[in-house]
Amino acid sequence: MFRTQKIVGFLLLTLLTFSLDGFAQERYVLPVDKAKNDPSLARFRAKLIEATREKNQNFILSIIDKDIKNSFGGDDGKESFKTIWHIERKDSSFWEEFLSVITNGGAFYKESGNQKTFCAPYSFMVFPEDLDAFEYSIVFGENINLRSQPNLLAPVVAKLSYNVIKADYENSADDGRNENSYVWVKVTTLGGKTGFIVSRYVRSPIGYRACFQKLKGAWKMTAFIAGD
Repeated sequence: MFRTQKIVGFLLLTLLTFSLDGFAQERYVLPVDKAKNDPSLARFRAKLIEATREKNQNFILSIIDKDIKNSFGGDDGKESFKTIWHIERKDSSFWEEFLSVITNGGAFYKESGNQKTFCAPYSFMVFPEDLDAFEYSIVFGENINLRSQPNLLAPVVAKLSYNVIKADYENSADDGRNENSYVWVKVTTLGGKTGFIVSRYVRSPIGYRACFQKLKGAWKMTAFIAGD
């Protein structure tokens, strides 16, 4: 009898521990925006956002540092930036990507020589160091619908806000309705929730980010880069 009680007690403890571990697994990367701490940067960013929405290539080129870092392959400099992005075209992918980057917070870090650098979006700056940035992504938004299937009519499994997720891009899907169809990404949260969310709400911490430094009294973009 006593042995049976010990076994039952052990099983209950195991189940309770497993359940608590399951809840503890859910993790989040909450938005951070330190630009507001520097009034000159806040003013600069407001102008930059406006220029990006207007697709004002002249303004963008005026704030790019001559040695801007464009990749990890050595294609640096302003001329390489122009060749890569073709921002003279209104349909350049730069505009949508860059707007998403500069409208989603960010934080400062110090380069060698105490040069202060601001990088956006926040997801790059505050992603947990104990997680592999190549393996995990985050939900880039609040109360995002996680659906059972890759379409807007599928049941909502959960609402996600800034969760750390694993994205299964191989099982991405286009709902195929029309030319404005959504691309859906299959994701799993660390707490075990699985389903599909619209791709624009999935952000890799090593996706495109922009970095800015104040050089000779003016803010300049010193990097627009992806990867690690």
